[in-house]
Amino acid sequence: MQFQISNELIEKIKFLVEEKNNEELLLHLEDVHHADIAEILTELSLEEAVYVVKLMDSQKTAEALMELEENVRERILDTLTPKEIADELEEMDTDDAADIISELSLERQQNVIAEMADEEHADNIVELLRYDEDSAGGLMAKELVKVNENWSVTGCMTEMRQQAENVTRVHSIYVVDDKNKLKGRLSLKDLLTAPSRANISDIYIPQVDYVNVHTDGEEVARIMQKYDLEAIPVVDEMGRLVGRVTIDDIVDFIKEEAEKDYQMAAGISEGVEADDNIWRLTRARLPWLVLGLFGGLGSVYVMQGFEEALARFPVLFFFTPLIAAMAGNVGVQSSAIIVQGLANNNLKGSLFNRLLKELSLSLINGVVLGLLIIVFGLIVGQPKLVSITIAISLLSVIILAALIGTFVPIILDKRGVDPAIATGPFITTSNDIFGIFLFFYLSKVILGF
Repeated sequence: MQFQISNELIEKIKFLVEEKNNEELLLHLEDVHHADIAEILTELSLEEAVYVVKLMDSQKTAEALMELEENVRERILDTLTPKEIADELEEMDTDDAADIISELSLERQQNVIAEMADEEHADNIVELLRYDEDSAGGLMAKELVKVNENWSVTGCMTEMRQQAENVTRVHSIYVVDDKNKLKGRLSLKDLLTAPSRANISDIYIPQVDYVNVHTDGEEVARIMQKYDLEAIPVVDEMGRLVGRVTIDDIVDFIKEEAEKDYQMAAGISEGVEADDNIWRLTRARLPWLVLGLFGGLGSVYVMQGFEEALARFPVLFFFTPLIAAMAGNVGVQSSAIIVQGLANNNLKGSLFNRLLKELSLSLINGVVLGLLIIVFGLIVGQPKLVSITIAISLLSVIILAALIGTFVPIILDKRGVDPAIATGPFITTSNDIFGIFLFFYLSKVILGF
């Protein structure tokens, strides 16, 4: 199986597009996977990519569009008419179609929906657009296989064949009552081995995991991961079956959330791509840089308050970056572990016990690092009292940074704020200021100036 598109194929595609050799172009793309076609489209110019998209059949184009990066897909869709976009959406599952159409302006959305020939498909897409994109309702697809508990096995098989035509992959068979309320699930083995005259009510399994349309996407992911589910049904407030969330949608959701958290931890306040315009990139980065600037100014102000210490012991100045760096590193380490635990919902015990554990861990780390400072001082001939002062200060700073790194993300999470924000410049900046202040204050106390 080919996993990487060769430059030769891309150049060949470009040549065929330029020559308008449609027959040979389609022949080259016939056996290419839709994910690879998306990669090819990314390497083409906008005009070339649009030419290929319009040339291919709608089903293959729809699959390729879903694999594209959002910014590339947006540029291609901008060149298509509402009718052309509608043709592509009709080949997609409702959840994918809703994701695509949500990227369009409200006016374009209305125009595209109006051009769709399949009214039921259009209604399902409109319904999905009403839900928050990070909720179970926003992640679910309407396509599924369901059977009525009052059907016979023979009638059930006939209905399932008709439903399965619109479902890409059948993960589960769900059982509902006459009011479409979810009752359970049906084992394919039980269905095949049951007498043809038996009713579904006699063979279905009443135990079934499900989520509400408003359940947060992270909770859906946690449930599916915990119980190893490939799909999970979604019900509305009245318990009626309205859709299902499949594992591929959850994988994409987890990936997007991880990217958001990674960028937030790096001090980027909104999801951006490398190819986004300068204004959007600046808007995402500048707020945290401003915070870092004020944090740095705060550190300068703290150091100015200890001018006498620097005048009598200039060596303290050279250890200031070390103290700030260790404070930042320890704080980020502690907060990263807490954020990961909160995300995985495996953070157990009280806040006091968690702080006590971090206190113990930071004591061990601080003592080891402090001893290394003292050994270093002995090697370079540094006054012993100065080395001991730096070691004690470093120990204290590490303890403080660990407690802040533990406390802040837990409090943010309780307040409904994404705790990933705590692993970035927020923790680093705050620890820099408090760490430097503690360093000079303890130096003043121990060295007696």
